[in-house]
Amino acid sequence: MAERVIRQLIDDLDGKPIDDGFGERIQSSYQGSDYLIDLRPTNVDKFNAALEPFVKVAEKVGKARRGSKADVTAKDTGSGRSKEQLQAVRDWAVKNGYDVAPRGRVKAEILDAFDAAH
Repeated sequence: MAERVIRQLIDDLDGKPIDDGFGERIQSSYQGSDYLIDLRPTNVDKFNAALEPFVKVAEKVGKARRGSKADVTAKDTGSGRSKEQLQAVRDWAVKNGYDVAPRGRVKAEILDAFDAAH
């Protein structure tokens, strides 16, 4: 008897499935409570944008522990996406007729189109 177990990560904010390798688990603290949330890249961007004005003026009181990412890769890029995620975006862009360089920054319009397609 064979059995296959499939683990599907779901975005905690909008309930949509997260494609393999594209989720991010964010650990945060607020008023003494710790939280974990799994988000798709689009919602990670929204989360970061919402907190940015507060974090910018807040006093840092210690080094935060890093939460584990759902895709288990380091956040290496300014877009908030791992190298593997950006490679998947580039592959998708080429297949869909976008002009994208094999290295360097990926245009926001391409990232937006990729997110909309997924």
